[in-house]
Amino acid sequence: MAARIRKGDTVVVISGAEKGRRGEVLRVLPRDGRAVVQGVNLAKRHTKPAGVNQPGGIVEQEASIHLSNLMLIDGKTDKPTRIGFRVLEDGRKVRVAKATGNVIEG
Repeated sequence: MAARIRKGDTVVVISGAEKGRRGEVLRVLPRDGRAVVQGVNLAKRHTKPAGVNQPGGIVEQEASIHLSNLMLIDGKTDKPTRIGFRVLEDGRKVRVAKATGNVIEG
């Protein structure tokens, strides 16, 4: 299955407690249908000291969010859009913004 949302994409959260927040996708977890987005869905993690250079404490880090709660931002219009696919003349399969028909690079 082709990935609608990929690492490096800019997305907006469309539902939940983080609704309206934007960020870059850091990692996609396709088996779980989730993604980790920079600055979104922060969770506090309690860590133990791991040697001299790693002090313990409470660290905030991004938790994953379900892909159904994310919508890709079209790079040209800077608005959220649904994603479709198109096969170009040279045989490449590319993502396409449903709202405008723009090819999404990446």
